Amino acid sequence: MRILHTSDWHLGQHFIGKSRQNEHQKFISWLIDKVEGYQIDAVVIAGDIFDTGTPPSYARELYNQFVVEINKLNCRAVILAGNHDSVATLSESKALLAYMNTDVVANVSEQPEHQVILLNDRKDQPGAIICAVPFVRPRDVISSQAGQSAIDKSQELGKAIYEHYQQLFKIAEDQQKFIEKETGKKLPIIATGHLTAMGVKTTESVRDIYIGTLEAFPANHFPQADYIALGHIHRPQTVAKSEHIRYCGSPIPLSFDELKWQKQVLMVEFSELDTVPEITSLPIPLFQPMALLKGNLQQIAAQLDQLDDNEQTVWLSVEVETDDYLSDLQNRVESLVAESNVEVLLLKRARNQRKQQIERKQKETLAELNPFEVFERRLAQEQFESDEQQERLQVIRQNFAEITTEVAEEQGITLSKYIAESEPESALVSEPEKQTTQPAVQEPDAHPDAEESIAQEGLFGFEKGRTEQEALPTHKPEKKFATKKPAPDKASMVDEAVHSVDQTDLFAMFDTDQEGQP
Repeated sequence: MRILHTSDWHLGQHFIGKSRQNEHQKFISWLIDKVEGYQIDAVVIAGDIFDTGTPPSYARELYNQFVVEINKLNCRAVILAGNHDSVATLSESKALLAYMNTDVVANVSEQPEHQVILLNDRKDQPGAIICAVPFVRPRDVISSQAGQSAIDKSQELGKAIYEHYQQLFKIAEDQQKFIEKETGKKLPIIATGHLTAMGVKTTESVRDIYIGTLEAFPANHFPQADYIALGHIHRPQTVAKSEHIRYCGSPIPLSFDELKWQKQVLMVEFSELDTVPEITSLPIPLFQPMALLKGNLQQIAAQLDQLDDNEQTVWLSVEVETDDYLSDLQNRVESLVAESNVEVLLLKRARNQRKQQIERKQKETLAELNPFEVFERRLAQEQFESDEQQERLQVIRQNFAEITTEVAEEQGITLSKYIAESEPESALVSEPEKQTTQPAVQEPDAHPDAEESIAQEGLFGFEKGRTEQEALPTHKPEKKFATKKPAPDKASMVDEAVHSVDQTDLFAMFDTDQEGQP
């Protein structure tokens, strides 16, 4: 049984004013060739088939084209919804696509057996069982209850998702035993998911999703499936050093920083005698030439000379490092690229970050910082390098946010949306009447914490990251804590504790025990 694991296609995405239609068309053609060449039995798309809930018509056409071509090859397709996908959009054609050898799982079903799918091979014999779990929305698995604290909500949600996985896995195991009794063949069990697992590394284009107050799902809460196909993270990687728990990543670069990693799909093969899979990475070509150039003007000119000659125009992100303010920076960069077959989509200034941080911190006072900013300053003094340390850091941040939120709720304090002062790549907006675009120039002064995101808003249901199309406001965020009445003693105690955190044992305060309690 051979399965292709892919995810995060984001059909219909516009990248800094550019359509990705041509790239997606080439990718689907490439994928169809691989399905035919490797005699693939099933393709699993682990979420975010579309970029928005209302995809453009050409994106829907590509989607339908893929299903038709896969069906011609007698290959099964299993399509899971992601956080970008609309349940209604995917469900509208679900019944029709079922007649074309395609299973669409748009949301968590009230009848869990509908999410356990028996996959047949090309000979129409049972080959694998899949627990098809899409992006889980809180309303699908829990009901809100009055009086719950943030910690209670987080624990209840994590438990509900865990129980949902276990419920599906139990149904799959029962099917596995029945088929083994009838045929003597033990089928492998595959599980899917569209979420953030603890300890994974993200990219700029990933919108961090928080299922209610749950920031990341522990890897040891996944069922004991033979292979777990995950989506949402665009960078290919394993989870918790487990080779059978995988993110395959997006098939095309959805931000310039994703150029660092080779795009791929994963071929997962099970033999008739063993349920342990053999996993092979199939590298995907770069269908649109792109490059990220950094340095001073002389270094950027040298990097331009090193670019391979391409028939296609190369899309560029240019980050100029200089200690001087150049008022004619855009004109200088345009003159550098005038003779090259390139188009600068993104232009930003970058200054010495360390110098900026030192100058900023020298001018800061505690009155200008909220508790989250002070807490992040303290965290910056620690080392979190390994995967285990990164998981610990996530738990510490989540516990701090939950405690602060709980105190705020108890004392009647309004906790407004917290936006980190970061420097994202700004969107380039094309003028409709022009054929060419002008790059947006990013000023570092607008967001002094360039490329150092310390956002915590995701813990309260807001997005911690943004796509390149969503530039942050350049004005200074309003105060994060607006009190309806004088702050009670308990809230003051928390604020005071946070502001003196550098004199305390940080990990003793916010680390957790084995039961997940702070």
